Amino acid sequence: MSYVSSTVGRVLDQINRSYFLPAIQRPYVWQPDQIIALFDSLLKGYPISSFLFWEIKPERRSDWEIYKFIENFRYGDTHNEVAESDGRDVVLVLDGQQRLTSLLIGLRGTFTVRSKYGRRNNPDAWSKQRLYIDLLKDPAIEAEDGDREDLGVTYGLKFSEEEPKSDADHLWMKLGNILDCTSDDVLDRLADEMLARLPSDTPRSMRRVAERNLDRLYRTVWKDGVIAYYTEKDQSYDRVLDIFIRANDGGTKLSKSDLLLSMITSKWEGVSARQEIYDFVDRLNSGLDARNEIDKDFVMKSCLVLCDLDQRYKVGNFTTANLKLIEDSWRQIKASLEATLRLVNRFGIDRDTLTSVNALLPIAYYIYRTGCGSLDGSTPFEATNSQRIHHWLLGSLLNSVFGGSSDQTIGAARAAIQESLKSGRDFPYRGLVQRLASRGRVTEFDDNNIDAVLDTTYGKRTCFLAASLLYDAQNWGTTQYHIDHIIPRSLADRKVLMGRNLPEARIQQILESVNKLGNLQLLLGRENLEKSNTPFGQWIETRDRDFLERHLIPDDPSLWDVAALPEFVAAREGLIRRRLRELNFDPVDIDVSKRSQLQVSTAGN
Repeated sequence: MSYVSSTVGRVLDQINRSYFLPAIQRPYVWQPDQIIALFDSLLKGYPISSFLFWEIKPERRSDWEIYKFIENFRYGDTHNEVAESDGRDVVLVLDGQQRLTSLLIGLRGTFTVRSKYGRRNNPDAWSKQRLYIDLLKDPAIEAEDGDREDLGVTYGLKFSEEEPKSDADHLWMKLGNILDCTSDDVLDRLADEMLARLPSDTPRSMRRVAERNLDRLYRTVWKDGVIAYYTEKDQSYDRVLDIFIRANDGGTKLSKSDLLLSMITSKWEGVSARQEIYDFVDRLNSGLDARNEIDKDFVMKSCLVLCDLDQRYKVGNFTTANLKLIEDSWRQIKASLEATLRLVNRFGIDRDTLTSVNALLPIAYYIYRTGCGSLDGSTPFEATNSQRIHHWLLGSLLNSVFGGSSDQTIGAARAAIQESLKSGRDFPYRGLVQRLASRGRVTEFDDNNIDAVLDTTYGKRTCFLAASLLYDAQNWGTTQYHIDHIIPRSLADRKVLMGRNLPEARIQQILESVNKLGNLQLLLGRENLEKSNTPFGQWIETRDRDFLERHLIPDDPSLWDVAALPEFVAAREGLIRRRLRELNFDPVDIDVSKRSQLQVSTAGN
């Protein structure tokens, strides 16, 4: 391999003219301090590692989706702008995107940051900053800034919204001004202009520091061949992909989707796969009624599962034939995944409570195959299958059915759905339970795993999942609910209990019981605010007579006092055990009279 050296200035002139990014590259992720450290290294003459370019032949330009480098970066933005390849030479940067983007931002662009506690949608919270250099800062003297000292930064580099104020000890210049110095004569004129800004009594030693810093910056950008790069000219995508993976092995790890997106983009016709998937992920996470945390890898794995392909998420499964199938099915795949997220969000399950995204795949596959949408209607089919999915999903999440390596579990679930749909359109709750149980993945509840549910405590990520099992209601995502302590937590305070002259051992038992599932219920937000710290025995008098049954609360007033909290929790756990065992039946087969007793009302009480 033969490397070529070039200057920063010459390379910057080619960025977004002939140097572009392939879809395979991940978004820009560097912070301002990293940009400053990069320039500090260059000014000190330190190497900044090599770069890897890929020259695309003119007849192959249309095969690849290319993207521009970001010149004006806004923190949190992740998407590069698509570029047109017509009528220009195209060289794709395979290794070095972060460094080249940082050079571009530092010398020609801006870095927009948000204030520490500012809201993202508040324009006043954002500050567009440029990189400046203090020409009077002697790099031989250690920085006073502790953070900079940790980074080894000794040149006076700083991002600022406005040019910092120069005085007798500081002479600030926008770093990008050096780009105008394409010759020694232009540099001399800039040096004269900058030195003329110094007070007349500035010591000669300080003037020499400014002259040296400016000259060093000039030579770093325009004279020294600090950009060492190798240009790959082979047009084989497989070879370039292998080179790319190896070249990036030591840096920030790329997700498999970053590697595959370029492959898909090169195969799909008339659409940018990368932009499609980025935009779709953004929609699933921020464009629905609840916030989700779905990534590109999940979407691409879903493509394999929904298209009845090998569900293992590896490059070899994204063959040309498979990519064509995915492209043809993409609209239906998107609709099915969005319907799935809308359905589970309606259950109250979102980024805070969804403990395994893979548990969504059987649901998405069922919706994909049946075309039933998000089951948000009131027909018997929609109500029945929504309830089946709800119970199955809760059991899967609480029992960690899709934890660890779950490819075989996903395949078994898909096979169960395929088999069931040969004879009907209902969600195969019983078929899934039995097929997964045969593989040691238990979704139902028995004496072996009920205790684990009962051990769920307030504040755990699974707390809402366990609490929602106690009710037949599903639409928690459409109401503002609170997880409420039935016996108020404020009454289980150690000082309050000591004031009642309770023994230490009893106090400890109460403290250990207060946050258990047996003392938790789901209440409408306004109900919980009304209840507040009111003793339960007093507050329950304001509720309807069926409240206790709906919330599985023991109908024994002697247990409602905080002093009897351990016995209250034990009695309620008995009712919860009975409820969980009942859920082992197909939900729609549960006796109607029993269900009516357990159904939670979301109407005002």
